[in-house]
Amino acid sequence: MSDDYNPPQDPLNILHDDHEVILVDKPSGLLSVPGKGEHLADCLIARVQAAFPMALLVHRLDRDTSGVMIFALTPHAQRHLGLQFEKRQTKKTYVARVWGEITEKTGTVDLPLIVDWPNRPKQMVDHDNGKQAVTDWRVVRAKNGESRVRLMPHTGRSHQLRVHMLAMGHPILGDPFYAEGAARDYPRLMLHSETLQFRHPDGGQGMRITAKCPF
Repeated sequence: MSDDYNPPQDPLNILHDDHEVILVDKPSGLLSVPGKGEHLADCLIARVQAAFPMALLVHRLDRDTSGVMIFALTPHAQRHLGLQFEKRQTKKTYVARVWGEITEKTGTVDLPLIVDWPNRPKQMVDHDNGKQAVTDWRVVRAKNGESRVRLMPHTGRSHQLRVHMLAMGHPILGDPFYAEGAARDYPRLMLHSETLQFRHPDGGQGMRITAKCPF
């Protein structure tokens, strides 16, 4: 990661909070957790903990991705939510703008992924050694040389949506790792975590929290 980390200074956008959980809308360009070194100390969990000192990490979003993130406010909630993510009981929906007009309406990408060691943190498809990665996709609109898609990952691999869209020949617009040429020339990565469905740690009630897509 380069030294030109200059995260947005938007005020914390709280989508929901109660005695066990807090959900916020992470802006694009802000790390979820601190990186190595003082210059990478500003991150979403630090900002959340400034307002909610008890907040605990449950999952992450890439620096360049925006949208819904959940934090636990008790160790019980952290364990409960952590298991839901581990057992793939949570459901996430993303919105992306991708290069090119996708002709089909829906589909699934099932391509195993592994870290591309010489080019970390990039990931790549590897049928022999990769870990299973599955993404359902649905086209919302396709015109003017691009498509707006909803992405529903079944697995949570690093850069999964970015590599799966690239593998389809439709890289996500503004992606600094995987898009090239005109597809990269956007002010941000056009990927947003729109909804998160989970069971509340206190009582197990199903909840669905949405963060409006900013693009």
